[in-house]
Amino acid sequence: MSLIQIRMKILLTGAAGFIGFHVGRLLIKNGHEVIGLDNVNDYYDVNLKFDRLFELGIDRKDSSSFLQMVNSSKFKNQYKFIRMNLEDRDSLQKLFTEQNFDVVCNLAAQAGVRYSLDHPEAYIESNVVGFLNILECCRSNKIKHLVYASSSSVYGLNEKIPFSVEDHVDSPISLYAATKKSNELMAHTYSHLFQIPTTGLRFFTVYGPWGRPDMAMFLFTDAIINNRPIKVFNYGDMERDFTFIDDIAKGVVKVLEKPPVNRDLYKIYNIGNNKSVKLTDFIDQIEIILQKQAAKEMLPMQPGDVSNTWANVDDLIKDFNYQPNTTIEEGVNEFVKWYKTYYKIQ
Repeated sequence: MSLIQIRMKILLTGAAGFIGFHVGRLLIKNGHEVIGLDNVNDYYDVNLKFDRLFELGIDRKDSSSFLQMVNSSKFKNQYKFIRMNLEDRDSLQKLFTEQNFDVVCNLAAQAGVRYSLDHPEAYIESNVVGFLNILECCRSNKIKHLVYASSSSVYGLNEKIPFSVEDHVDSPISLYAATKKSNELMAHTYSHLFQIPTTGLRFFTVYGPWGRPDMAMFLFTDAIINNRPIKVFNYGDMERDFTFIDDIAKGVVKVLEKPPVNRDLYKIYNIGNNKSVKLTDFIDQIEIILQKQAAKEMLPMQPGDVSNTWANVDDLIKDFNYQPNTTIEEGVNEFVKWYKTYYKIQ
């Protein structure tokens, strides 16, 4: 049990998502009361989303209907789930009024850089309109702290490495990145005008068990196991601040459990592994764990992508004692172990 002083009632949006699932599980472990919210859209396999919920005691049959509050069979006094769109302003406001949340963790968003090239409307509706509705609900319900997901993609064409929250982020190269930057600007406005404490977390490349099928870790492992070539963009000349999900979840919960006191109401932090790893080294590690060589299809850089990401997390370390310490070897091994178990591979 975490040494927290107060059991909080927390709204966790994006609860069926990769990061949301792990954050929810840790909040439950730490003794909080959590209401999970997600629209369970079909951006990727909904079975994976419903299976994550099932791990937390939420039955698929009960949670498939919109606007129906479902009690967890495993954590009856701590976890409930409701399927809802953030764009549904009236239902969201009703939920806030009825539940009297202490803090909000907004991880819900239309994810994916490349998907935003062809489906821009989904990003405006979920990431801009949905986030505005969250802010308005926080404003009218005296929420003590809003923690929300931003993204390393806001750094766009920034060439200074490692990325610092002091850097200018005025050159996004995807609509997804532009919506995340807009979230930060909107949060700043609400913090300034209405004294709402907000903390934005710029996530870097997150991987681990229960991960998203559109992310590199999943794509590479799935392709190698099933004898398909992996797509290696920019001809392998890429680096990423790969961060294991347990380190991310611990960081998010630390921020949630420590609402702003005697500091600026508006804060932004990078949350990553504090180091950059070559994509080829990451692939090498997957091959070592799988004991199988990957067939590689070398391709040019994709639109909206960048060659290097690296998070400076000094502020998060200083303010919250954030300690990302999972090695690539450990993290890849944990993901492969989960993948083989989940898909019943010997």
